[in-house]
Amino acid sequence: MSINKKPLESVEESDLQNLLENQVPESKIIDYKEMLPGKSDSDKKEFLFDVSSFANAAGGHLVYGIKEEEGFPVEICGLHNINPDEEIRRMESIIQDGIDPRIPGISIRSIQLKYANCAIVIHIPKSWASPHMVTFKGSSKFYSRNSAGKYPLDVSEIRSAFLLSETTAERIRNFRSERLSKIVAGETPTPLNESPKSILHIIPFGAFEPGAKFDVSILEEEKYNNRYLIPNSLYNSHRYRRYNFDGLLTYEVKQNSYAQVFRNGAIEIVDTLKLNALNSFKIMDYESSLLESLREYTFIQKRLGIEPPIFIMVSLLGVDGVGIFVSDYYANEGAPIDRNALLVPEILIDNFEYEADRMMKPAFDAIWNAAGWKRSWCYNEDGKRVV
Repeated sequence: MSINKKPLESVEESDLQNLLENQVPESKIIDYKEMLPGKSDSDKKEFLFDVSSFANAAGGHLVYGIKEEEGFPVEICGLHNINPDEEIRRMESIIQDGIDPRIPGISIRSIQLKYANCAIVIHIPKSWASPHMVTFKGSSKFYSRNSAGKYPLDVSEIRSAFLLSETTAERIRNFRSERLSKIVAGETPTPLNESPKSILHIIPFGAFEPGAKFDVSILEEEKYNNRYLIPNSLYNSHRYRRYNFDGLLTYEVKQNSYAQVFRNGAIEIVDTLKLNALNSFKIMDYESSLLESLREYTFIQKRLGIEPPIFIMVSLLGVDGVGIFVSDYYANEGAPIDRNALLVPEILIDNFEYEADRMMKPAFDAIWNAAGWKRSWCYNEDGKRVV
């Protein structure tokens, strides 16, 4: 298996040996380095040019500890007399301080070799926040990669890269709008009733690339951490599942809810809001359920091999006149939502180690605001979740 098809945490010395035995050449997605970047400014800049070039192109790996000749690996020489953890922290610091905007999703790992020394591999994902500029020591250069290695972008290429990034974000927002329109029109993969609904969209930045296609069947077949990766709704486990034109659908008929996993990695979860006699829904239960669902679905996307960043979009439909229920004591507080469609501004997560509580606070605050409250009471004044 190619190093580019394995999670970085699974890469071992045998994978590096396969690169050598199969004479895998340097390319747009892999680069070999005999030694780690030095500590001079010029060495640091060269390192940053390498890293940013991967992010601005198709992503890939920098492999330190492999000697190459004319682009072909000739020896796994390893890195001697270093502290891997310190070197990883040093490189992470250089990357964080020397590239703008920051590149989400970069991971670095040391790999123990047979004779006590080690190799270090950096995985740089294709970035959907590109183009990234090297800013270290006043630099202002953009690099990308082709089959021959990295090269500086010219003005027209830089302009095209910015336009592509803006277009991608706009396509994601349009996808949300189109899906919400279908839900309103009743064009859903399983019938839903007319009750107010909560919709959660989790959409990778790369969902609309031509090659964005994932094998959703592993959600049925793969057993991981002693559980099958079958999606749940915000409130209830879906009892049925089937493949459809878009990918894998799981749904619960009585609860009027479904989860659609699209083949491009996007996920749509639709749930009917449960209203009480006061025409309100229990906001604290709703927040907790949404957080749990978000963690589960982004975990699923990671297992599918999807790379961040990812758009998180929360929408409420049919909620004109609906309130939020906090407790019996505050049953008459707040005000009904004054619009039928509540489209909460999107939230961007740039890695799978995100803090869901912190990331989702602005979205929850917006829902409480719409119902007449200053902020979500599930958080204290310092922004820490307390419910």
